[in-house]
Amino acid sequence: MMTNAAIAMNRFGLGARPSANLPVSPTDWLKSQIEKYDPALSASASQPSRASIAAGFREYQLDRKERQVAGKGAVAAMPGDSMPQIDPAKIEKVVNTLRLQYVAAADARLEAAIGSDTDFAERLVHFWSNHFAVSIDKLPVLALAGDYEFTAIRPHIMGTFADLLYAAVTHPAMLLYLDQAQSIGPNSPLATRVAARRNKTLGLNENLAREILELHTLGVRTVYDQKDVTEFACALTGYTVGGMAKGPIQRFMAQNGKDGDSQFFAAIHEPGDRVVIGRRYSQQGGAQARAILSDIATHPATAKHIATKLAQHFAADVPPPALVARLEKSFLESGGDLRQLYRTLIDSPEMWLPQQAKFKSPWDWVISSLRALNVRELPNSRQSANILAQLGQPIWKPGSPAGFSDTTENWAGGAALMRRVEIASLLAERSANRVDARILAPRILSGHLSAMTTESIARAESPSQGLALLLLSPEFLRR
Repeated sequence: MMTNAAIAMNRFGLGARPSANLPVSPTDWLKSQIEKYDPALSASASQPSRASIAAGFREYQLDRKERQVAGKGAVAAMPGDSMPQIDPAKIEKVVNTLRLQYVAAADARLEAAIGSDTDFAERLVHFWSNHFAVSIDKLPVLALAGDYEFTAIRPHIMGTFADLLYAAVTHPAMLLYLDQAQSIGPNSPLATRVAARRNKTLGLNENLAREILELHTLGVRTVYDQKDVTEFACALTGYTVGGMAKGPIQRFMAQNGKDGDSQFFAAIHEPGDRVVIGRRYSQQGGAQARAILSDIATHPATAKHIATKLAQHFAADVPPPALVARLEKSFLESGGDLRQLYRTLIDSPEMWLPQQAKFKSPWDWVISSLRALNVRELPNSRQSANILAQLGQPIWKPGSPAGFSDTTENWAGGAALMRRVEIASLLAERSANRVDARILAPRILSGHLSAMTTESIARAESPSQGLALLLLSPEFLRR
């Protein structure tokens, strides 16, 4: 059975270190991380600016367009005609630069996690980043995913949910990922102009509006309908990204704003009042969407949705109803104050049950393994990120806007466990010359190391096998 100190380090935190002292007062240790939270991440200082990322992406777009034009010309050209030669390597070079920017950001995230002494706060960063998921599946997001977590998520996890929501959904990565950067109000000045000149209709995109209501706030099939989605999508028009939008938006806003930054472009905003979930919004421009976001951020359905997700992440796949109700009440009474929500979580008796109810996701398992082995720095720039990709949880690449699953059934399959065996062996081989599993096990599994695991490690044929058995033990696989 887990002790309270072990619960604090493993269930709330990211895993015990052999060199760390057990917290004397686990609840005080956790609450101190809330009060003293510092969002700064030293590794993020070396990350490229949004402007340079936008410039790289724009270069890619131009090179690809040039190649497409050349390809079409080649089809129409007569034999012997001279055609411009487009070097595919030039495009690949730009893409590789974007990939390297992603790898550097992923490394910064990994190093922050394995080196953190305030790992409850660090876990909260990961939780909210997954809640407001973006994906590097889309090339524009590839180099922006790190900036998204570092500047939109990390600085706001100890504020209000309303501020976190606004920061997340208006960041360039989210606007590009869910196609909001291309959304144009059908009756906006730009759409009207294009329709008059070219007889072309520019369209509204509802992706971001739908995901905000369905995933980020109110929850699936709650208090909104399709009309609310459309009205909200109209209110969101105008939010786009400098230097990374497409077509007429980019051409007309070229003189406005800063490349790579989110901005409100009034020329594509749908004019008029909006009615969302029974409330009328008469604000002008970007203030309209901001007002809607502020209201849904504190809606009772949002409180229930957030309480359920938080309880599921920390307590159990099927969260205790009493815990959900307590978190929901805290959220509503505080107006979505996240610090108060975390304090309520810490003070809830359901969180301190000794049984290990949560199966570690690949991210949890890799980070806790590296912390257990007292690794402070990544040995290889790409390797740790590749390991997570092999385990089915590549950094900032979920399969959908819903983010990665938080339940056992998605991570405990036979094939997934075999991959963990392979990775455990790899990690163990690297550490076997400096770490004795027989000494390490009682330190990192304080109070819940079973006799069976102790015996298995003692009977291991080699030091590396002993370490691998520890990392694959039932106690270590759960938190």
